[in-house]
Amino acid sequence: MKSTARRALNRPAASLLLIIGACLAGLAFYWLATVPDVSGLRRTNPSTTALIRARAVEAREQGRSFAPQRSWVPLSRISPHLQQAVIVAEDASFYSHWGFDWEGIRDAAVRNVEQGKLERGGSTITQQLAKNLYLSSDKTLLRKINEAMITFALEYHLSKRRILEIYLNVVEWGQDVYGVEAAARHHFGKSATDLTPAEAALLAAILPAPRQNDPLLMTPYLSKRQEWILYWMEKQNGALADAR
Repeated sequence: MKSTARRALNRPAASLLLIIGACLAGLAFYWLATVPDVSGLRRTNPSTTALIRARAVEAREQGRSFAPQRSWVPLSRISPHLQQAVIVAEDASFYSHWGFDWEGIRDAAVRNVEQGKLERGGSTITQQLAKNLYLSSDKTLLRKINEAMITFALEYHLSKRRILEIYLNVVEWGQDVYGVEAAARHHFGKSATDLTPAEAALLAAILPAPRQNDPLLMTPYLSKRQEWILYWMEKQNGALADAR
């Protein structure tokens, strides 16, 4: 009797283990089928991005030409002021997390629940890079799942310096302007290596909406955001740059 009872009790546990195993196997299969191989980015610079391809389609639909301004530069030739400004503005814990800012994600989730829609994601620089390189701008749960898996792969295969280098070279910085070198030359007529703290803070300030904000047309919003970034850059006294 006791043996029969034990077997009866073990059936739900065995079923649960089978369900968990099937879910894990399904997740592993989905990972293999959908996540791009990012290991090559350790040595090879991306020739284009999903965002650039989407902008090209958008321009074609609008009947205008599309000639993206791009010029790759190594991290060593990007002003430390700009590196620090972008981290301060976009992902203050960049060097200490593994691709996900859990506190930011929690706050974003609360806002999404309050608003009743999937809007904010608390994205880190690595998450933004994953989306920029490989994904659409759709605000769907499936896209966020893909973004999370690619983020994990980027953090696993690449160093923080390499992630930052790629991000700064592909991020959108204005109409048809991609990467910090093109942005510095387009907006300030100088190389990215020569950016001052104020110029770096201003470029970082436009990142949330790079096609709506123009650093040469200063608005109260941009001015306030630039001041906030400069404040934290000075308060940390280069700590973020030194963490490299």
